[in-house]
Amino acid sequence: MEFDYDLFVIGGGSGGVRAARIAAGTHGARVGLAEEYRMGGTCVIRGCVPKKLMVFASSFPTAMADAQAYGWQVTVGALDWSAFRAKLDSELDRLEMAYRGGLSSAGVEVHDCRATVVDAHTVHLAGGKTVRAKHILVAVGGRPFVPQFPGSEHVLTSNDIFKLDALPASVLIVGGGYIACEFACILAGLGVKVTQFQRSARILKEFDEEAVDLVAEDMKAQGIDLHCGVVVSGIEPEGDGFRVTCMDGRTDVFGKVIYATGRVPNTDGLGLEAAGVALGRGGKVPVDGWSQTTVPSIYAVGDVTDRIQLTPVAIREGHAFADTVFGADPRQPDHDLVASAVFTTPELATVGLTEDAARAQGPVEVYVSSFKPMRSAFAGRADRVLMKLVVCKDTRRVLGCHIVAPEAGEMIQMVAIAMKMGATKEDFDRTCAVHPTMAEELVTMRKPVRTA
Repeated sequence: MEFDYDLFVIGGGSGGVRAARIAAGTHGARVGLAEEYRMGGTCVIRGCVPKKLMVFASSFPTAMADAQAYGWQVTVGALDWSAFRAKLDSELDRLEMAYRGGLSSAGVEVHDCRATVVDAHTVHLAGGKTVRAKHILVAVGGRPFVPQFPGSEHVLTSNDIFKLDALPASVLIVGGGYIACEFACILAGLGVKVTQFQRSARILKEFDEEAVDLVAEDMKAQGIDLHCGVVVSGIEPEGDGFRVTCMDGRTDVFGKVIYATGRVPNTDGLGLEAAGVALGRGGKVPVDGWSQTTVPSIYAVGDVTDRIQLTPVAIREGHAFADTVFGADPRQPDHDLVASAVFTTPELATVGLTEDAARAQGPVEVYVSSFKPMRSAFAGRADRVLMKLVVCKDTRRVLGCHIVAPEAGEMIQMVAIAMKMGATKEDFDRTCAVHPTMAEELVTMRKPVRTA
């Protein structure tokens, strides 16, 4: 059978690009890739990267206030949103070109168009062209989900925030996941009056409850008007803003309404089911440990599989796929003990099991230290940080680590290495502290605060 490509990748995000580059550049495969929007996917263009740059931008008012407390003569002015956005757009252009350059140097043929699956080996490109590939990799990621209700057409999603012409005076953010909480903190830091509604009893419900409680407390201290157990029933334009009505009868007007109520796999109209690929709940693409679908020649990696929705995971999955199918190194991606960070203010970083999940598996010891960090305490701020270790009582292995602190994401990476190596609580105890730091608390906690 004649094929135009050994591999055709649908989707130019981090997972698909990594798979294409390794298959072509390292293993010499003939690779084509189609992307209908911009190269780089959600993370680079409308997710992690621009969001983190906005996190940095939003942190400067507090930093300048701290500088004043330390004796510096500082005058805090207003944010020039237009200047920031122009520089942000320029940076995203640079990153997209870097992605394209990497594909080009690896010998990948790029098609700037939408692609859909016809059958096990055939891909249709928008414009009428059809190509055949020995293997097809689906890496189309996900998209924001907005429930349908009266006025839902008026809401923005996380995709839209980076393209705002001006910052609104006020905003309602609906949702309680990490995207909702991150943008609540970002926009509050940029001077926007932020209200946040979450339908369930607490925010960040997939994370450790004790750590989340501190994050929620700090968010409220920043002026974020956070309400749980609230469901929006309707939205309608009013003046320059939008009137939001809730099922409990409350109503108010906001400059913008942003929905961050989860993401769904971007498989609508992709042709997978017609090609024989069984889709799962919400349109996800079920795969085995080798990232292979129910059609042997079709694979999938990244958020579209709904395994772990993190960019580094998609990259690992794409790399493992390419090495397995085109190299001499068959291996499955490792989804165990993947660290993550929520870039709220302060950050929440975690690896391993929450306290509740660990307790469900057997007896545990819980070590917690919560204190005022030196830098902000000297500046007169009431911030607190938290360091938490969840330890198996029988094996002494550290099962979970949860940190709420500035730069928590930088700390959790090193903890993840230790836990991946099977570190016990006694290994942490034998490690000499770096003083004076916040992270030293991770190796100086001697007595558990709870056992069960």
